[in-house]
Amino acid sequence: MFTNTFTETFGIEHPIVCGGMTAVGTADLISAVANAGALGFLTALTQPTPEALVKEIARCRDLTDKPFGVNLTILPTIQPVPYDEYRDAIVDSGIRIVETAGGNPGPHLPAFRAAGVKVIHKAVSVRHALKAQQLGVDAVSIDGFECAGHPGEDDVPGLVLIPAAARALSIPIIASGGIATGAGLVAALALGASAVNMGTRFMATTEAPIHHNVKQQIVDNTERDTVIVFREFHNSARVARNSVSEEIATLSREPGATFDDIAHLASGARGREQVYGNGDVEGGMWWAGQAQGLIHDIGSCEEVVGSILTEARQIITRTLPDQITR
Repeated sequence: MFTNTFTETFGIEHPIVCGGMTAVGTADLISAVANAGALGFLTALTQPTPEALVKEIARCRDLTDKPFGVNLTILPTIQPVPYDEYRDAIVDSGIRIVETAGGNPGPHLPAFRAAGVKVIHKAVSVRHALKAQQLGVDAVSIDGFECAGHPGEDDVPGLVLIPAAARALSIPIIASGGIATGAGLVAALALGASAVNMGTRFMATTEAPIHHNVKQQIVDNTERDTVIVFREFHNSARVARNSVSEEIATLSREPGATFDDIAHLASGARGREQVYGNGDVEGGMWWAGQAQGLIHDIGSCEEVVGSILTEARQIITRTLPDQITR
């Protein structure tokens, strides 16, 4: 239905991406995304070891014969992460598309290039996207301020960031942040992107490996139900609004506050166990973007992708042409 530089470069049927999401990007979801004709990314660091990642890749292949990729997020951690070993596990497993995020992907690009792996790098600003292009990545996923996760410190929304990036870059751009509908896909294409990335929308699917209560909370929430946390520590993150995230924001604003003061509340393990596992949406901090206000049902990945494509086609072929004076 839609063919462009993104679909042709990456061999994907539809210009829709489910980027890496910690604890959510497992074979259960990513195989369903792939079977729907979109591009999904397993999250490497969701798996406790490189060996476990190899098994998860194999499990995903058992569930789909369509292309999928692996996300490798490079961040400073208290406990050292064997990034080289995860990278080698990705290459040795025959993965052909990788999404990098966080730190500089440069040290890993030679190994990926040698193995014929195409790399998409996630960026939150035009300057970072340009640096990634200079390093030789094949595409950039550009995150507007609306996105879940880490939107950076510039607070530039997608309506400005996407066309600014499109003007500056010569490689395909994937628009990310605040997108959950066919209208969002059409808008992103009009602004110069070649595809869209959706995280929160794919969390509210039947195949997402999180508790139904979380999916229903996303449906019930509005675009106002997010909170920016960690801003005082220059690591801004957009998460779902609940009592925990509001407490984190309040404590962080106290004079002299440090991350240690809120670490027990921001624990990823707590969010995964209490929220995603047990379904207590007030049990910990969890990730969601402003696109919550655009999500009104829980459907399968096939249904979500299909409805987005149908809406996008109708907008392009009927709604917009009807507004042109002949």
